[in-house]
Amino acid sequence: MSRAIASAALRELLLANTELALLDVREQGVHYQGHPFFAASLPLSRLEMMAGDLLPRCSAPVMLLDGGGEDLAERAAAKLEALGYTDIAILEGGCAGWAAAGGELFSGVNVPSKAFGEFVEHHYDTPRVPPQEIRRLIDSGRKLVILDSRPYEEYHRMNIPGGIDAPGAELVYRVHDLAPDPDTLVVVNCAGRTRSIIGCQSLRNAGIPNEVVALKDGTMGWELAGYACERGSTAVAPAPTAAGAARARAAAEHVARRFEVKFAARSQVEDWLRDSSRTLYLLDVRTLQEFEQLRIAGSRHAPGGQLVQATDEFVGVRGARIVLIDPARVRSVMTASWLKQMGWSEVCALEPEGGDGFAGWKLDSGARAQIPPGLRPWRSISARELVQRQQQDGATVLDLATSLRFRDRHIQGAWWAVRARLAEARAKLAGARLLVLTSEDGVLAHLAAPEAAALWPAAQVIVLEGGNAGWFMLKLPVDTGIENATTSQDDVWYKPYDHARDYEKHARAYLSWEVALVDQIQRDPTIRFRAFD
Repeated sequence: MSRAIASAALRELLLANTELALLDVREQGVHYQGHPFFAASLPLSRLEMMAGDLLPRCSAPVMLLDGGGEDLAERAAAKLEALGYTDIAILEGGCAGWAAAGGELFSGVNVPSKAFGEFVEHHYDTPRVPPQEIRRLIDSGRKLVILDSRPYEEYHRMNIPGGIDAPGAELVYRVHDLAPDPDTLVVVNCAGRTRSIIGCQSLRNAGIPNEVVALKDGTMGWELAGYACERGSTAVAPAPTAAGAARARAAAEHVARRFEVKFAARSQVEDWLRDSSRTLYLLDVRTLQEFEQLRIAGSRHAPGGQLVQATDEFVGVRGARIVLIDPARVRSVMTASWLKQMGWSEVCALEPEGGDGFAGWKLDSGARAQIPPGLRPWRSISARELVQRQQQDGATVLDLATSLRFRDRHIQGAWWAVRARLAEARAKLAGARLLVLTSEDGVLAHLAAPEAAALWPAAQVIVLEGGNAGWFMLKLPVDTGIENATTSQDDVWYKPYDHARDYEKHARAYLSWEVALVDQIQRDPTIRFRAFD
């Protein structure tokens, strides 16, 4: 049974820096509008799919919040209790109560990481160069290399002309072969600011001899300055040579000493895994290809750059232990150095053992299964059968994918809904007699089916096998747009480039928001970043 906690008590818990998961169970797009600084997003709609990773220990203290008086936190508490979580509290009054008690509300997503990036730039005076100057240097023939610190998918979508993809923690690992001449200027960019700043400062902290700068405002700044980005680029920084890897290890050792990075041996980590009183995250910070080729069983993939960029998407329990895995001992060290400065005091890099670094561990390979605990498959229908039922019975298709994915492509004639707001869909589609639920891969549809059956007692509720992915694979009829919406389109955060019509306005607003965070965090006494001089 969950209990209520006042805002003053929550503030004391945050200041104590003991284990606590503060989770906003509203949809991500609503979370974006305003929440306490340390509140991570765990949307009620996708709770079962995310809880196991965010909350690996069922006895960890969990505090839930919504906007206030919405009953979302209570519904989320019931779901978590059904999953076996035992220490659940609800913030009295939700976000409204927190603000009324003098608490600061922060708009945006990944706020702790974004604010930390601005803190880093101000504290270390990380050099940033405007797009116009980079363009001038390129035109002048200056020897330079542009390294894009985002994941490949983002880089592939749009990048600075000539840029090479080297995500986050890969920078120190791979830069030595990309810029072996100390006279080569290294320019680090991302979409906006955070990963440019952290990437640039990582290389500076590692002591590479090259001049390193961050491209001010990233690809957004580049386009706002009137320059075109490339689309579909595939230039990825190669794995380091033996000489490059040796230089990377030496650089990481320098960083480990300066930032007091701790290391943990296998025996120590195994003891922690057996400790039921503490939460432990075992995070592999290498590339996805390396992770899927060979990994420690039970570990999760959390590429170093993204772990720093979006810590709240990987780690839900503040004050938990974090062990970072990288047999090369470069990416783990770089990531640990940043997490430590963000306030994660119990973060360690795993000491590699044996030839591949994994000696003594139980190992796994292949894609990591993503099956929510307790998932009970609902009766289903194939895509081919659905085509026939649409024609014969007027089947109503209700898609629970994100509004962004629905807008881009969806089953012809489908309606869009949010799982946590199925009652709103019921009001619009009360007459449905054959209701077919679908989602990105069908998993969310299976989770939502019992709830839909309760809301549509006179209807036959079934799930589409394989979800939208199966439909698209067969190249069956699709629509675009979001005219058939049953609720407001605030389920997810729309990035600036998701706003095709007024991209420039949203890009400028986003960049201004990031810059303003450095002042806003000074008004919240629970925020404690650490800097090393």
